[in-house]
Amino acid sequence: MSVALTPPVSPASPVASFAELELPAAVLRTLTERGLREPFPIQAATLPSALAGRDVLGRGRTGSGKTLAFGLPLLVRTAGRRAEPKRPLALVLVPTRELAQQVSEALVPYADALRLRMATVVGGMSIGRQTAALRDGAEVVVATPGRLHDLIERKACRLERVRITVLDEADQMCDMGFLPQVTEVLDQVHHDGQRMLFSATLDREVDQLVSRYLHDPVVHSVDPSAGAVTTMDHHVLVVHGPDRYAVTTEIAARDGRVLLFLDTKHAVDQLTRHLRASGVHAAGLHSGKSQPQRTRTLAQFKNGQVTVLVATNVAARGLHVDDLDLVVNVDPPTDPKDYLHRAGRTARAGESGRVVTLVLPGQRREVSQLMAGAGIEAKTTKVRSGEAELSRITGAKAPSGTPLDGGPAAPRAKNTNTPFRGLGTSKDTSRGTGGKSRKATEARKLAEARKAARVRRGG
Repeated sequence: MSVALTPPVSPASPVASFAELELPAAVLRTLTERGLREPFPIQAATLPSALAGRDVLGRGRTGSGKTLAFGLPLLVRTAGRRAEPKRPLALVLVPTRELAQQVSEALVPYADALRLRMATVVGGMSIGRQTAALRDGAEVVVATPGRLHDLIERKACRLERVRITVLDEADQMCDMGFLPQVTEVLDQVHHDGQRMLFSATLDREVDQLVSRYLHDPVVHSVDPSAGAVTTMDHHVLVVHGPDRYAVTTEIAARDGRVLLFLDTKHAVDQLTRHLRASGVHAAGLHSGKSQPQRTRTLAQFKNGQVTVLVATNVAARGLHVDDLDLVVNVDPPTDPKDYLHRAGRTARAGESGRVVTLVLPGQRREVSQLMAGAGIEAKTTKVRSGEAELSRITGAKAPSGTPLDGGPAAPRAKNTNTPFRGLGTSKDTSRGTGGKSRKATEARKLAEARKAARVRRGG
């Protein structure tokens, strides 16, 4: 069964401002203090229905404002009630730790204004502290499926009093294999409760969740994909294989922040070391890092201490950074959906942004098919390190070359005629750093020996 993304016959009318909604004065005051007066389209469309207690099925591009679209109704409709120990009243289920933390950070000011207690339940953090937070009583819980399942198994959390349940990025939870845990949760919450499902895409097992758990939902689809965002530019840069690291390094050395996506944890760590050895303030993010490390890295990227975030797809959702205007696929994604979610890290909330994908000549056809599947029209350009065209598109420039962590500086191309070979090269190191051949080196040594001999002979 496929979800028909058309509104019901009589949806609540969209609103033009938050003031039109029957929100508590404390919430309106908090919105104003944070400079929010006019809702984004997904908020304008869904808030009236959600505040009225309707089940909601909402699709909006990542960065379109879904968190407040479900968060404000959840908090407002929970306000005034107190949770018993281990028995929350409202639940937000998300696929990743980063998204859980981002949702919590976004909702805490409004929860505080309504005197609601929140708990964030994710893996990689102290389960003892999370158990204590639930035992003390938390009206609202933001959780990842795996850790919530563990707490339920330990009898540290019970869900029968949860009357408002939100599934955010449900498609990713299904893609990650969490469908059994999600259905387990939905089977335990109050059967007459309100359910809201928000996602950038609605497909696959999500249809099962909608048909089984949402009752006569109000359906809204707003700004469905990155391909429809007019403030986002897409570029495919064709690079020569040996020059790929040099191109990446020069892009990373640009003024302003940049998010670089690679496929594997090893590649992330390798590139991060190289960039830091080149003088670029880079940090890596992947599932092999501890949660405190991941949290610290994201905080440093947001406050500007780190200008380059090198990441796997763990950062493709749930990452919001103001003024992030460039995303680079160093490794092209393998799935159109992955492309759209990576791209969604820029051009958020009406801002402009650029998405660049580096491809080798042999990858062009495959990447063209991926772009077509994502509904993206990208401009293709052949580039080399050090060229003005690369700088025009990405802001690339030569790195300082001064290592940030001590040790030797990373090798890099001196000009476009000596392509950078990247890390792990098996080429003869006797070439030296200036690009001279072994033959030239031997000729120089021979000339020096002859000169020394003449000096010894007195001539």
